[in-house]
Formats: sequence, structure tokens, C-alpha cells
Amino acid sequence: MRIVVSLGGNALLHRGEQPDADLQCSNVVRVANAVAALAHENDLVVTHGNDPQLGLLVKQSVADPSLAAPYPLDLLGAESQGLIGTLLVRTLRDVLPGRRVVALLTHTQVRADDPAFERPTAPVGPAYPRRAAQFLEAKHGWCMTEAEGGLRRVLPAPGPERILESDTVRTLIEMGTVVVCAGGGGVPVVSDWATGALRGVEAVVDKDLAAARLAEDLKADFLLLLTDVPNLYIRHGTPEREPVLDMTPTELRAAHLPEDSMGPKGEAAARFVENTGALAAIGALDAAYEIVHGRSGTLVRPDLPGA
Repeated sequence: MRIVVSLGGNALLHRGEQPDADLQCSNVVRVANAVAALAHENDLVVTHGNDPQLGLLVKQSVADPSLAAPYPLDLLGAESQGLIGTLLVRTLRDVLPGRRVVALLTHTQVRADDPAFERPTAPVGPAYPRRAAQFLEAKHGWCMTEAEGGLRRVLPAPGPERILESDTVRTLIEMGTVVVCAGGGGVPVVSDWATGALRGVEAVVDKDLAAARLAEDLKADFLLLLTDVPNLYIRHGTPEREPVLDMTPTELRAAHLPEDSMGPKGEAAARFVENTGALAAIGALDAAYEIVHGRSGTLVRPDLPGA
């Protein structure tokens, strides 16, 4: 079976933890052990979030007095892919002796006319005190929004149209390689309509939607979206909260999952299942093997014909 795994953004840094290198090196062991159990029996592609790591790189770039301007987000996103990729590759090689493991820098093509560019919504980087935020907004043309602790920069979140390296990923997994790729949704790029030349854009691609796009391109059998909860819930945040173990794309969308948490995962699972007829699931990192074997998580299966 061919499985694409999307690791949650807090897989290497749990909520509230400081982004220290030693801590991430320690946390990645748990991640590698969880996904390695799947690699023994399946073709495996691992994608991942990058919010804490990207936030750290943004903060460092903004504060560096030697720079005329902070680094563009596409380049910082590429840096974060390398940072997380090397941690995952080294640790996966340790727990999968003799198996090829590679991290591939990945680009995601988006539409230059995507409406998201007119409505930035994705917060990136730290919260700044109001006066500092207003200075950065005026100096760099950033869009800022209210956040806990001050104001944060927000970026457009265009949808993934194409994963440029999907053919290379397919070749690698056909050779038996475990591939780490599409980190943080991939480096967002647009193509010049006249020349086809690529350029990076100041945007963020949702990692789960990118994973779904990649899984579809690879003709994967299973899309596994891992997070820090065991399954989806209906009436989340109320005393009547109930776990949901089985859903269809129609039921997922009708559940109106919160856009700032499970909404993108639900939409990614729904798109993949609708477009392929294959299966997806959402659940906890430590239960990855159990989820694929139907013993944990929320399974997303195709709607019945005519439903």
C-alpha cells in the first residue's frame, strides 16, 4: 500500500515548548518510531508542518541588523524544509536500518490570481507590540492582525495547484525510498504566463491540502493526517462532545470543523477521498499504525453512489 503521512506542525515542538535544537532532536525520535512502523509494510511519503520553525526563522531575519530587509518567506520556508528534513532523515535511518531515506526540497505551484492573495489570513511569525508592528507594516508593506500579545503578520494562503517534484517523489518511492517532502506545504511559487519562469511568492500553502494534492498525484492508497488528538469530534468544545470514528466527505463538510484547527485537515481528507475513491484518516501521531489498520482515528471513506 502507498501511504502519504502528513505530520502536524507541532510534531517536533509541542505546544508551548521553546524552539531549542536539542528539544527538537529529542522529539523527532518519537515521530520516527511512529511512522517507521508503517514503512516496513508500505511505500511511505512523509510530509510535515513547519509553523514553529518558520516563525523562529522569521523572527531572526526581522531582527538581523545586517540585512537591508528580512528574507522572503519562500526562502525561509525552504530553510525550514532543510532543518526539519535532516532531523527526520537521520532519525528514520536509525530506526529503519538499510532503508533508503531522503528529504526532497519541494515546490508547490499556486495560481497568481488566487483570490487568497487579496485576503491574507495565515498568521506567520511572532506577535509584535503594537508600535513595532506598525513600524514593520509601514516599512515592509506587511498586513498585520490582532493576536495574543500584540499584532502578527498574516499572509495569503492560496490553494496548491501542483507539486512540482511529484514525479521525482514517485520515482524514489518506486525504488523503495522513504521520502520526506512538501514540508510546510512546499515552497510556494507562481509561473510566469509568458516564459514559464518560476518565482517565489510571499504566501503560505496549507500543509494538509498540499499533502492531499501530492497523495492524489502519487495515486496513494491512503492519506494519513496526524495531529495531537485521537480523532475528530462532533459538538467539539461542548459537554456533548462525541468522537466520530467514520465519516464521508459530505459528512465532514457538514460538520463545519473549526477553520483554525481541524477544518483544513477535514477539507484535505474530503478532497483526496472524493478525487481518488481511496481512504483517508485523521488521528494521533502515536497511533499511526493503529489508524491505518482501522483500530483508531477517524476514517474518511467515499460517499455512497447517489448519496
